[in-house]
Amino acid sequence: MFVGHYGPSFAIKSLRPAISMWLLFIAVQLVDVAWAALILLGIEKVRIVPGITASNPLDLYYMPYTHSLVAAIIWSVAVAFLVRFLPGVTTRSAAVWIGIAVFSHWVLDLLVHRPDLPLYDDTMKIGLGLWNYPAIALALEAALLFGGMIMYLRVTIPINAIGRVGLPVLGVVMVAIQSYIFFGPPPASPAAAAMTALASYVVFAALAEWLARQRRHADA
Repeated sequence: MFVGHYGPSFAIKSLRPAISMWLLFIAVQLVDVAWAALILLGIEKVRIVPGITASNPLDLYYMPYTHSLVAAIIWSVAVAFLVRFLPGVTTRSAAVWIGIAVFSHWVLDLLVHRPDLPLYDDTMKIGLGLWNYPAIALALEAALLFGGMIMYLRVTIPINAIGRVGLPVLGVVMVAIQSYIFFGPPPASPAAAAMTALASYVVFAALAEWLARQRRHADA
């Protein structure tokens, strides 16, 4: 899953407007941020499988440090603790919501991954496998993204024209990118996939933060 992970970002932002959008965008993808970094370091492994469906061009087979259930819980708790030291995260409640955002990644991955998500270490792998049905998986990603976005839009109001149309346009672009990931060619290499993923997470977080600043909470 890719763009569907951002649905919880918008949903949490609608409930806790004081949390920065960029922070939520990074939080929901933190598991994959760590995964990409560990791929580049050669710690977690990926192989490209010729002929595998384009909806899941990466056959992930060793990722206990990021995508196991135990690892996801550890990442979530660690982040919830560490963000208390960030400027603007002044409450325990905000830190808990950010930890929930991090853990949401594993929960949503469970829906689409083939059985390659270990419960701990590299054993007892599970996954419901919606990636085997690309159209359904894409529809789910779009529903999660726009469902969360609608929650946010309903409790905020635009302060200019960019605020009125910016986030929906970003959502459409994100779904278009997801469609290319599903149905386009596989990445050239695991390292290329990791670097592309890291760049996209930073760009999306920066854009989302900027566009969120073009709106204000209705109660403000």
